[in-house]
Amino acid sequence: MIKVKNLEFSYEKDKKLIENLSVEIEKGKITTILGPNGSGKSTLLSIFTGLNKPTSGDVIINGKSIKKLKYKNIAREIATVHQQNTVPGDITVKELVSYGRIPHKKYFRGNNESDEDIVEWALEKTGLTNLKDKTVMSMSGGERQRAFIAMALAQKSKILFLDEPTTYLDIYHQIEILELVEELNREEELTVVMVLHDINQALKYSHNIIIMKNGKIINEGNAKKVITMDMLNKVYNIGGFINETNDETFFVPLKLEA
Repeated sequence: MIKVKNLEFSYEKDKKLIENLSVEIEKGKITTILGPNGSGKSTLLSIFTGLNKPTSGDVIINGKSIKKLKYKNIAREIATVHQQNTVPGDITVKELVSYGRIPHKKYFRGNNESDEDIVEWALEKTGLTNLKDKTVMSMSGGERQRAFIAMALAQKSKILFLDEPTTYLDIYHQIEILELVEELNREEELTVVMVLHDINQALKYSHNIIIMKNGKIINEGNAKKVITMDMLNKVYNIGGFINETNDETFFVPLKLEA
């Protein structure tokens, strides 16, 4: 579904943010990108979504080169929830979710009956039907994040990208959002790619993990096989231990002795 070939990206010629990167994203699975700050995670996601154009190499989405797709066509293939989202103070949840239909419309055309049905479906899937007339900015952080996910669902794309979807949320709402993502993957067969910082959340909610550092992929594959102490030491310069209990794998970090 998504193939990345020899990808490179830089703002300046002498500083590559992504370097000779190749990877395939498995269809119908949740893939999480991990790595320390500045490793290129969000930059890679921005190339996937067409916000940045690769310096060289290519991203193939459903057999089509992203270089040849207009932004509106990319939005039909991929829905994205960004790390920081702002909206006018008076916009309601339903109005926000309706924006997800824009990639499927001609200019200035309003919602038809089919669009309205999709918007109501997206509200229902994210548990926002009873909140649809509230203004987005009056809601809690977790509710707002669900509203932006609902807008992404309204695009009816089969690929969902989320850039640090749990940032700024308390632990309850972090789990709420990740369980919603897991449910959408399972019930709607969405291919999900998300950037996270929490290694344990990545282990619990991902089928596959990509580990990045300095613009390169250090390792990628099955979540429970990729996360090893050797890798964590190499990438994050930390110690600790990995344990398994009740079919769950978790990591306990420890600072390395000087």
